[in-house]
Amino acid sequence: MAIVVVGGQTRNVGKTSVVAGLIRALPEVPWVAFKVTHHWHEAVSGDEPAFAVLEEREGGAGSDSARYLQAGAVRSFWVRTREGRMAEAMPWLQAEFARAQAAGQQVIVESNSILEFVRPDVYLTVIDPTVEDCKESARRYLERANAVLVAGLSGLSGGMEGVEGRPRFAMRPPEYVTAEVADFVRARLRGV
Repeated sequence: MAIVVVGGQTRNVGKTSVVAGLIRALPEVPWVAFKVTHHWHEAVSGDEPAFAVLEEREGGAGSDSARYLQAGAVRSFWVRTREGRMAEAMPWLQAEFARAQAAGQQVIVESNSILEFVRPDVYLTVIDPTVEDCKESARRYLERANAVLVAGLSGLSGGMEGVEGRPRFAMRPPEYVTAEVADFVRARLRGV
């Protein structure tokens, strides 16, 4: 089983589109997809769980995890964790990864924070040079990126140093995943 992680500098730079694009571009791969976020909108109390999981059942639901199903994922999950409590979700995630492996499936995860706990076989980071914001979790793991997907492939900004020497691929919406990106990931998966 391979694990592919797609992270990025901040929100709304195209990470979900890249995950969906990879699933669509590699139809021969039976993907189990995970979106892992720290967004939790309900009120917080001391006895609330550290994480929550929603398994997406319908591809037309409009959520990011539904987009993964629409693209062709076998299964799709949205995992929400409370800030700083990702470690508590890891046993569940690792069990699902093992379940996917037992079924001959590959795992694709949209997250930066999972990189604290997982060494993926492929890690792609998504950068939009027109956006100044950069998550600390994105900066922390830049040097582990196997490749960088850059909106427009212009210069880098927002503290994105650390990706020099990595393969770079242009993202030009609506084509977030080009044939070159798909071939890059396919080749890496063959080596697993």
